[in-house]
Amino acid sequence: MTSPVIPTIRPARPEDVPAVVAMVHELAEYERAAEQCHLTAEQLTSALFTTAPALFGHVAVDERDEPVGFALWFLNFSTWAGVHGIHLEDLYVRPAARGTGAGRLLLAALADICVRRGYQRLEWSMIDWNPAAGFYASIGAEQMSEWVPYRLSGAALRELAGHATTAGTRMDG
Repeated sequence: MTSPVIPTIRPARPEDVPAVVAMVHELAEYERAAEQCHLTAEQLTSALFTTAPALFGHVAVDERDEPVGFALWFLNFSTWAGVHGIHLEDLYVRPAARGTGAGRLLLAALADICVRRGYQRLEWSMIDWNPAAGFYASIGAEQMSEWVPYRLSGAALRELAGHATTAGTRMDG
């Protein structure tokens, strides 16, 4: 019996985009929200590979350099600490690559970026029934139970935005 090949972690490249988009859709299906996922290769390419990207990505690749997992992330900022941090938007490892250390290696790569750049935080949210909670606890991640996430989207987002234009407070940029 052969042991699983330990994946390599590297920044995402344009040629990785189709695989990452496919995995984002796999993640949405796993989270029982496939109908809400509309990401296209064009959108992800535009977000990751612009001159001043606001989204960054890393992939876990197998011995053939094929992506088997990914992490998509962006910078946040702590006004209290006065420094940036990383917000991990999505982390996913394909079922066949689970148990290879790919998830831990992806998180380790982001932790390394934080340490090297002087960022104080690596944060993410997770659906409450995800069995990865035990894994996250095993690496020292703490559940932030006192902080409750909020989201404004769809019609409510458009309605609130309408108040900015009617009140003469339109903000561009």
